[in-house]
Amino acid sequence: MRLCFLIEEQYRGDSMPLDVARHLSGLGHEIDIVEPGRSVVPLGTLLRAGHDAWVLKTVSGGPGLTLLSAAAAVGVTTINDARAVHAVRDKAVAAALARRYELPFPETSFVATTDVLEQLDPAGGALVVKPVGGNSGRGVRIVRGRRELADAQRDLRDEGFLIVQPYIPNHGVDYKVYSVGGELHATVRTSPLHPDRGVTPREVPLPDDLAELVTRIGQVYGLDLFGVDAVAGPDGWVVVDVNDFPSFRAVPDAVPRVARTLIRLAGAARSPFAALPPKDPLRAFSTNGVPL
Repeated sequence: MRLCFLIEEQYRGDSMPLDVARHLSGLGHEIDIVEPGRSVVPLGTLLRAGHDAWVLKTVSGGPGLTLLSAAAAVGVTTINDARAVHAVRDKAVAAALARRYELPFPETSFVATTDVLEQLDPAGGALVVKPVGGNSGRGVRIVRGRRELADAQRDLRDEGFLIVQPYIPNHGVDYKVYSVGGELHATVRTSPLHPDRGVTPREVPLPDDLAELVTRIGQVYGLDLFGVDAVAGPDGWVVVDVNDFPSFRAVPDAVPRVARTLIRLAGAARSPFAALPPKDPLRAFSTNGVPL
């Protein structure tokens, strides 16, 4: 098969997904690496290259999602589906879908600017403020009073749109459940809101009710490779985030598992352009120095 990996600047040194690309190349698959933040990308050439699928590891607001959407718009298979990536990358959209399908997400309010945060009343209970486009725990703040609210206004001023949710009391441990094409793996880690807990990230047994919830989330958002962050609240599991193509840390044999899943998904949904022969050398604008 021939796959195109869109790699954004933040992930050039990460094992996901570059190690997966190298693994697939070693198995004889043809892999093209495109770094949209480092080179001009000729769309016509790229779309005529005959890829079986495009794969994106993105940050919120990164350039790769535009390219992934362009490919999806003309019928190229994308992993994950470009619309699903959009849905979970915008936390306000993700929260709205969760509400529509009665998933256990916290009640969510949208905040356009930090100036209007002063309308909140933390006296009614602790609040969590986070950027709509945040990732990897960036910018997540817990607010317990007016002083912390003022700190959040100052520190998040350049983060764009925000969401606000009630803080769900928990033990400071996040469950991170990874779905690799329906195969689930549960890990635990320290919550970004409780960095003092010092929990060593590790794989743990997956509770049946959490497995059912994660499977449901994959169906609602239309994701194949994803992660779900959940906490055990007083009334049961509460989902605090959904991520497309996460790191798969602590998942045993993550690289071959993800690689097999990519090939299976690409083969199950071949695009109408897959049979077209490449007319231009894609390697000419792939990043130099990325050995596969």
